[in-house]
Amino acid sequence: MKQASLLIMILFVWVAASQAQNERKFVRQGNKYYEAANKDTSRIDTVQFNKAEIEYLKALEKKPDDAKWNFNLADALYKQKKFDQSAEKFQEIADKTSDKIEKSRALHNLGNSYLMKNKLDESIAAYKDALRNNPKDLETKYNLLYAMNMKKKQQDQQKKDQDKNKDKDKDKDKDKDKDKNKDQDKKDQKKDQDQNKDKKNKDQQQQPQQNKI
Repeated sequence: MKQASLLIMILFVWVAASQAQNERKFVRQGNKYYEAANKDTSRIDTVQFNKAEIEYLKALEKKPDDAKWNFNLADALYKQKKFDQSAEKFQEIADKTSDKIEKSRALHNLGNSYLMKNKLDESIAAYKDALRNNPKDLETKYNLLYAMNMKKKQQDQQKKDQDKNKDKDKDKDKDKDKDKNKDQDKKDQKKDQDQNKDKKNKDQQQQPQQNKI
């Protein structure tokens, strides 16, 4: 019985080790695709990043809670401009980790994902949250200032557009007033003409008739 139990334990360890090797194989392959995609700095190789995403997903099927692999997956999604999906994954990583540096990294990338979608309020909130976990992160500070500057420009542009619309409305009102005044002038002019005509007719009626010869 002891030999049988030992054999079962050896088989279990061998299967677990084999599965771990398969997981790492998927991750290594994903990393190769990721690195290959990053080599060409002139363009974004979405095909290679997509291949990396698939390999990371295969590894996470076996070990879904691995923080590093999840981060790799989120980064591959970001590189493919799947910003909604990358934001969801980075938020998930930030929520699960208790390590402040890892949380800060995830929140930084969450802010980047929001920024690329022009969700400036969400982006600013993510960067601020990242800095609460790692106040010395200069890159996050820079991105926060960048997002806040974009927000200010957006607000200034909105104000300009509102002022333009107000000016247009004022011009429309002025034009309406001008039209009203023109109409009133025409009415007054017609009224004066009618009055003059009536007066002329009355004067003619009141004149004494000449004696017939």
